[in-house]
Amino acid sequence: MNEIITFNILTLGCKVNACESAAIEKSLLENGFSAAEGENADLFVINSCSVTGTAVAKARHAASRFRRENPRGIIALCGCFPQSYPEEAGLKFDADIVLGNSDKDKLADYVRDYIENRVKTVKVNPLSREYCKESAVPDEDRTRAFIKIEDGCDRFCSYCIIPTARGRVRSLSCEDIAKQAQDCFESGHKEIVLTGINLGCYGRELGLTLYDAVKAVSESGVPRIRLSSLEPEMMTDELIEKLGEIPALCPHFHLSLQSGSDDILRKMNRKYNSDRFSHIAEKLREVFPDCSITTDIIVGFPYESDEDFQKSVDFAKKIGFAKIHVFPYSIRKGTIAAEMPQIQPSVRTERSRILLAEAEKLEDAFLRAQRGKTGVALIEKPQSELYSQGFTENYTPVRILNEQIPRHTLAKVEIIGAKKGYCIGRILQK
Repeated sequence: MNEIITFNILTLGCKVNACESAAIEKSLLENGFSAAEGENADLFVINSCSVTGTAVAKARHAASRFRRENPRGIIALCGCFPQSYPEEAGLKFDADIVLGNSDKDKLADYVRDYIENRVKTVKVNPLSREYCKESAVPDEDRTRAFIKIEDGCDRFCSYCIIPTARGRVRSLSCEDIAKQAQDCFESGHKEIVLTGINLGCYGRELGLTLYDAVKAVSESGVPRIRLSSLEPEMMTDELIEKLGEIPALCPHFHLSLQSGSDDILRKMNRKYNSDRFSHIAEKLREVFPDCSITTDIIVGFPYESDEDFQKSVDFAKKIGFAKIHVFPYSIRKGTIAAEMPQIQPSVRTERSRILLAEAEKLEDAFLRAQRGKTGVALIEKPQSELYSQGFTENYTPVRILNEQIPRHTLAKVEIIGAKKGYCIGRILQK
């Protein structure tokens, strides 16, 4: 390339995609590309998600907008959507380069080829059984560093296309995890988040468990370690107790419930029931007394009756989730659930509205319960001259009034009040 190609990246979906987008950005920069300063770029990379129809619609809308504003620009569609639906992505999506998950790390080469030949490229190859290692990319703009330690899922939930998009479970070695954690810590990050497609399955093919990964990170000396989303069936009593031995592990656990109805859980092909989930929540609170538990719930799944939905609402109240991500069921072609009798979209929308209202009440209750407690907030950045904001160990958002505290600071605070969506804190020690 004779002239520098500028690029922007749109990341859709999960934290794993965010990690991989950072790796794509690093690769492009190392290959002589330049990050665009605004929206106007030569190359628009969409690191896609196939979990919901909404994510796919966002990708289409973003591509259409870029094409209108940059008719001669290059659109690269990468990741889970092409891997899950290669024909649709290749033939029906307005993109010049289409790459599955096996090839998106080679994007720079494909862009060079496209610039030279101006021929549309579609590469969606089978996923490797080997772990594709992306190094963590320390980012000064973020207070937390994310390390992807696992990829793939073998669970085959009836609604989910992810096993097709991501392949079988494969894990990063503890040695590589420790090295990446050390690099992130030395770059100034005081919290490391471990992420994966099915994080709780980490190490299964290596004879290891999630505990081994967390322990490897803790040996770097980083003050805080956080886990991203976890599947409940992987959280055994033994694993929870072992995790409790690591002081740096933050007491915040995102357990994907999906439904409070055992009948619906069976139809979803989930590997637990409501009693088992309750036990896991109780065990976590026994080992981590001040922990927060957050979750995902799908509403309007095929066969979900009014009674089934009410069980989800009642169960959410019983557990006392700190936060609930509510998802109206999204039909994904190629899954078992797509062939089941479907609930009317209007019913899904109404159930989503009802559960979101209950979720807001539960979040308010959780925040009020933090009053009078002390914690250590990792300051993200001063929001204005009026306050600084951060998150405590159990992921309570806290605003510290009349303080300009530098980002990356670990500040000891007392929670003195609760507002809508956050708590008010008083500084005790920096």
